[in-house]
Amino acid sequence: MSEYAHQGAAVIDRDFAGPIAWRGATLGAEDGVVRLDQSCLDELDAVVAEVRANPLPTLMMTPDLFDMPACSATMATVDREIRQGLGFVIVDRLPMDRYTRDEAVMLYWLLSSMISRPVAQSWDGKMIYDVRDKGKPPGNGVRPDVTNVRQNFHTDNSYNLCAPHFLGLFCLQTAKSGGISRLISFAAAHNEMRKRHPDLLWRLYEPFYFDRQREHAPDDVMTTYHPMFENHDGELVARLSYRQVVYGYELEGKELDPEGKAALDAFEAILNEPAMWKDFYFEPGQIQLLDNRRCGHCRTGFEDYPEPERQRHLVRLWMRDSGRTFYHG
Repeated sequence: MSEYAHQGAAVIDRDFAGPIAWRGATLGAEDGVVRLDQSCLDELDAVVAEVRANPLPTLMMTPDLFDMPACSATMATVDREIRQGLGFVIVDRLPMDRYTRDEAVMLYWLLSSMISRPVAQSWDGKMIYDVRDKGKPPGNGVRPDVTNVRQNFHTDNSYNLCAPHFLGLFCLQTAKSGGISRLISFAAAHNEMRKRHPDLLWRLYEPFYFDRQREHAPDDVMTTYHPMFENHDGELVARLSYRQVVYGYELEGKELDPEGKAALDAFEAILNEPAMWKDFYFEPGQIQLLDNRRCGHCRTGFEDYPEPERQRHLVRLWMRDSGRTFYHG
């Protein structure tokens, strides 16, 4: 056993149980949904009124600037579900008819900041990231989130040096068709991989090359080299992206070893089984928050309306409990 696989031994031979080992087929429609009650909505209205009277950039906003006890209690519930429960929550929802888009994004920033600290999402320091189709095909330097193509299940920033602990997505506008969000438990998928392909599971604890998507200094190396799965103090942590591994080996001019390809394909097949995932039909005003290390996410391909103001538009935040605010931590 290699040093990498040896470090993963505490989790590689373990069947995961508890709320985090969920399968989509067993979840009800309301599982993972937390609704903003009237007390929360009243507090959010008050925040907007105060900021209209006292403007301040969203990046300067922190929850302690406002009196928000009901929102704090609700987001504490969200925090427990993400960290100790299913690993994800759908917050339902901000009333979009009351606010401008900028005001709604500010409220999303404040609520998400109650979970963890927002951090940069690109090498140039972008903190608030617009997820919308820019009309380019995915590839090196073009993240799939700015295209309309189907995504593979992945963890955000799996391909660089410092993945976010938590991910937020806020829906401003839905597509004309498609663009369905999907969530999956890596603990449940790991259980299936261990049951079906125990001879291949170890390879996911060995390094793969990942395309860094040009999110680095111009003279820096273009790939990283790390495992899909790691053991962090007895807990399974994933950094997964099938697409970026394919691109990573192309950039390196190397062939993926047979065990690596077999393991990657076997796990991808498990992730793509409909019984494993939870479909989520985003609606404007809803917020998706998840543990980026324990849950994977993706979306189906989509078709947009021709009018720019009607095109699919999500706003993403990354959050970490530790490290610096820089993209590379």
